[in-house]
Amino acid sequence: MNTQLPIYQLTISDNNDDDSEVDFVSLVDRPAIQRNFLSFSEHQAFSIDNEDERIVTGPAMIPDAPIYRRDESGEFYVVFDADTINKIAIRFFKKGYQANINTMHERNAIVANSVFYESWVVDREKGKMPLAAFKDVPDGTWFLTAKINNDETWQKIKSGEYRGFSVEGLFDYTPVADIDPDEAVMKEITKILKKVGK
Repeated sequence: MNTQLPIYQLTISDNNDDDSEVDFVSLVDRPAIQRNFLSFSEHQAFSIDNEDERIVTGPAMIPDAPIYRRDESGEFYVVFDADTINKIAIRFFKKGYQANINTMHERNAIVANSVFYESWVVDREKGKMPLAAFKDVPDGTWFLTAKINNDETWQKIKSGEYRGFSVEGLFDYTPVADIDPDEAVMKEITKILKKVGK
């Protein structure tokens, strides 16, 4: 894999009334394909917290983790920083999107009678910890917990057909070269890209 591809930092504006936001979270089996908006699938799956109650928890977004994309303009990576992820998490609930769950990024495949009822952004200093199964994720990782009341969807989660959360939204792009990123963050991104390229 080419580790020399351009990297863009994705952000949303401070204007709660514009279109830059995450408005759906999808249950997916693998990285999502490019659509008219961006769909992302995290590298870590969710875990079944309670099979009887049909509860799943997992990371929705991980800061500074490069995500490979390809569209008509070419190949590139995108990253979200922790501040942007926090802003996205707040806006998701402020706009009442907690029931916006679909499968495989199909807007008409809404998971009926299901809801995200728990959300937190990891901040170890404040005692907001990741789940034990995801203890290696950095501060700024956004976790979601969903109650899945749809029988067909729950069976697909249990069988492993759906393995993780993947956010959908519209974002502003800024080339990383133009934002003078923190050197430590850039080193971490470069290290991750090298691992992916092996």
